[in-house]
Amino acid sequence: MPDYILVVEDEADIARVIQRRLRQEGHKVEVVGDGETALKRIFEDFPSLVVMDIMLPGIDGLTVTREVRAADVRVPIIMVTAKDAIPDRVSGLDAGADDYLVKPFNLDELMAHVRALLRRSQAVKPTEPYLYADLTLDPASRLAHRNQRQIQFTAKEYDLLEFFMRHPNQVLTRDQIFDQIWGYDFGGESNIIEVYIRYLRSKLETEGEPRLIHTVRGVGYVLRS
Repeated sequence: MPDYILVVEDEADIARVIQRRLRQEGHKVEVVGDGETALKRIFEDFPSLVVMDIMLPGIDGLTVTREVRAADVRVPIIMVTAKDAIPDRVSGLDAGADDYLVKPFNLDELMAHVRALLRRSQAVKPTEPYLYADLTLDPASRLAHRNQRQIQFTAKEYDLLEFFMRHPNQVLTRDQIFDQIWGYDFGGESNIIEVYIRYLRSKLETEGEPRLIHTVRGVGYVLRS
């Protein structure tokens, strides 16, 4: 059965090019041009994946993504935009997008991201909580507890922490983290990992708890008690 991909793009020429290529790859594709219609389709038709522009008439792509995630709909979302600044990328990922492409992009690159996200979403998800030291991470609720304190995360913060919890006491290189969590390189703005490590540490250590995510200078990071 072909995957159903929703393309949310108000520029007709770009939408047609993406739609044609996705259909050549064997996918069922629908194109909509505004955020309100996108929300309706996502909630009613449950697409396998969404390719979404940020700049849309009416409700923008960031708002659509936040509403989808607030409703706990886990459809993979690739955000597409002409905005290239790191804060824009971080805003998209924090809203709940799984991936990010900047216009103009190569169609082969887009297809590679689509294939990677579909593989990831179709993989068997763990159901049992991860346990390490005094930290518990529940895949079902996407919440953590440190002792009795509940901790909430953005989508990318959760994905990064889950990656560490799946590999405790193993040094994870920057390349491994980029590949697993972002699936692409941020180019010269490579401090995105440091930014998210700071986010995690600030939430995990709010009440003065011992550090769990440690820096291995020149290599990467490790979850270690």
